Amino acid sequence: MSYSPKKAGDLHKRHLIESFLISDLENDKSKREFKMTKNTLRIALIFTLLFAYSSALIAADFPRARPERAGMSSERLARLDSVLKSYVENDQIAGQVMMVLRNGRVVYSAANGMQDREAGIPMSETSMFRIASQTKAIVSAGIMILHERGQLDISHSLGRYIPEWQNMQVAVENSQGGYDLEAAARPITIRNLLTHTGGMSYGNGPSAEEWQAAGFQGWYFANKDEPIGESIARMGSLPLDAHPGEAWIYGYNTDILGAVIEIASGMDLYSFLSQEIFQPLEMNDTHFYLPENKVDRLAVVYQPKEGGGIEAIPAKDGMNSQGMYADGPRVSFSGGAGLISTADNYARFLQMTLNGGELNSERILSRKTIELMTTNHLADIPFRSGQGFGLGFSVVTNLGTRGSMGSEGEYGWGGAYHSTYWVDPREQLVVVYLTQIIPATGLDDYAKLRSGVYQSIID
Repeated sequence: MSYSPKKAGDLHKRHLIESFLISDLENDKSKREFKMTKNTLRIALIFTLLFAYSSALIAADFPRARPERAGMSSERLARLDSVLKSYVENDQIAGQVMMVLRNGRVVYSAANGMQDREAGIPMSETSMFRIASQTKAIVSAGIMILHERGQLDISHSLGRYIPEWQNMQVAVENSQGGYDLEAAARPITIRNLLTHTGGMSYGNGPSAEEWQAAGFQGWYFANKDEPIGESIARMGSLPLDAHPGEAWIYGYNTDILGAVIEIASGMDLYSFLSQEIFQPLEMNDTHFYLPENKVDRLAVVYQPKEGGGIEAIPAKDGMNSQGMYADGPRVSFSGGAGLISTADNYARFLQMTLNGGELNSERILSRKTIELMTTNHLADIPFRSGQGFGLGFSVVTNLGTRGSMGSEGEYGWGGAYHSTYWVDPREQLVVVYLTQIIPATGLDDYAKLRSGVYQSIID
């Protein structure tokens, strides 16, 4: 059974139902076969309100279901709800938005705490977040759209699209505390970039001073007044940190892919993603830069405060704070970490992948492409225990070795502002968790989130 809640009149109906149920319990105690306790009733009513009468509604064509109809427990999800709220109540996180889908339906969603504590704005399902490195999966999907159409091939060398990335050199640390340059053993391929084996970091390798002098250190591009293609072309003159294909190094791989999309498609990155992904999937709240009418929906970024608690990061700290997503040059589209989105929008993208490349009769990619993207490509290259990496996602390869609840074949990633997501094909689960704190020192909410979701499965 699915629900398409309406704002007007439904809250009154809920109160009538509540009054009827409570009076029936109190006035007909002789009916012992009706064993619903007051606590169980309270939980049922909470979830009725949560799933059917939320004031922050998602699109009507993304259906909601009672957890039990999707093989999950309302009572057990209430445990998770209480745990997540505790991080807000204990002043560890200002606010969070959480969404769980099973079998294509929303079975749990919550918006806790504050979007902006100083301004008194509560968190809501329509709050917008810097999703940072969650941008990578979307841009990787963009590359695969072009691969399917024959406009590029992931086996091609990067230099074929951006000549400045031909004949690369690698900085190899020496015994004098500096580095020597070696010719790269092989060209960087598009597949290397998709798997983070291109050989470049975020400008923190042996040649960090050169990268920093060129204006490249960290993931932030919103303050730059040059198009991403120009930035990436300049980057090609800098030394790599490892030979391509030999090490998993987190860095500018996907920002480079964004520039490749622009060259192969003939469109700027935002226009391409809007046309090929955002519009078909109705991801209407996903942007690189905020439209004027959405500025007041952007969640504030917080940081741990010395002695306990959290505080808003000063606006002058561009990369970590509100940044220049509203007032910046609006020129540079960071394919690695630049997007702003909502829980609902990102869940749409993930549900598309879980469906084998299609959502609501809109096909974005083929089922076989999704299979390739969510398969481990690292072979013997070291990564995380029990995990590999595909084309834009980490992939669980051995559940016991990883040591936490989930399934083999599960894929996901997260963002620098303490957001995370995963998709579990075996359990038909999509999980999106968004908050804004950096650094997330001492927080264990990811582990509690994972346990809370999986302990709620009862089928």
